[in-house]
Amino acid sequence: MPARPVISVVTIFLDPGPFLEEAIESVRQQTFRNWELLLVDDGSSDGSSEVARLAAEAEPHRVRYLEHAKHANRGMSASRNLGCLHARGTYVTFLDADDVLRPQALETLLSTLRTAPRAAMAYGPVEYWYSWAGPRAARGDFVQRLGVAAPALIEPPALLLRFLRRRASAPSGMMVRADVIREVRGFEDAFRGMYEDQAFCAKVCLRRPVVTTAACVYRYRQHPGTSSSRAYRSGEPDFGRTSFLQWLGGYLGREGNEDLKVRDALRRELWWARHPRLHGLLRRARRLRRKLAGRLRPPRGPRSARA
Repeated sequence: MPARPVISVVTIFLDPGPFLEEAIESVRQQTFRNWELLLVDDGSSDGSSEVARLAAEAEPHRVRYLEHAKHANRGMSASRNLGCLHARGTYVTFLDADDVLRPQALETLLSTLRTAPRAAMAYGPVEYWYSWAGPRAARGDFVQRLGVAAPALIEPPALLLRFLRRRASAPSGMMVRADVIREVRGFEDAFRGMYEDQAFCAKVCLRRPVVTTAACVYRYRQHPGTSSSRAYRSGEPDFGRTSFLQWLGGYLGREGNEDLKVRDALRRELWWARHPRLHGLLRRARRLRRKLAGRLRPPRGPRSARA
């Protein structure tokens, strides 16, 4: 029986095309070697199931193929939960099938989490990756702004408040302690697509501290097949944000959470989500005010020489 891995990498997939092989290879190239990879098939029909099975057959001691009963499509949350259920690592990280990890990703996240014994989760900024498409890329790559200090240990519920108010990016490319995943009862099966990660992170951020790193270890591929791109094309006005906020209100009630700051932030965000036009007008007004302030600011004069 192989030794128990330290880190379990959970990759869920549904018709990812050629991207899956790149994701698998990015795990194989990790500088930290004590990992296992769980490839969770959510009912693919594009040939990627065979790619995943072959990867598992080639390295049965560290790569496993999983699927739902009858090769069913159960959604992103249920698929992540299936991977977590079979994970043997002390720590679990998630890699989407169309993204890649930088070679130091596992080493960096593990080191970050180990420096903060009280932290439930570690994460850092994500690179929005356009250049994979070559000369036809829509724009240049850039690293997201976290909106919080890094490195830092953030006590609950400060991080949840910041990403609820859209002052910080919700954690992505994260590594979580396996016992914390069990503690919060994993991902919410009701979220099949958008906001499944935010629902999970909300549960973690309400209970436990989170540690950040300034290192960017995750490349988030930008292409028309991403869940956010599909949601945008669907015409859904808020991409499911209202449903997420309503779920969070119910979750707070079931957990008996009476934190007034969280409830006030949730109430405000629900109001804005239900009045998207007003929210859009306010955002445009704020951008215009910042633009005008920049134009009206007097130019800086030359610095005086010091004696």
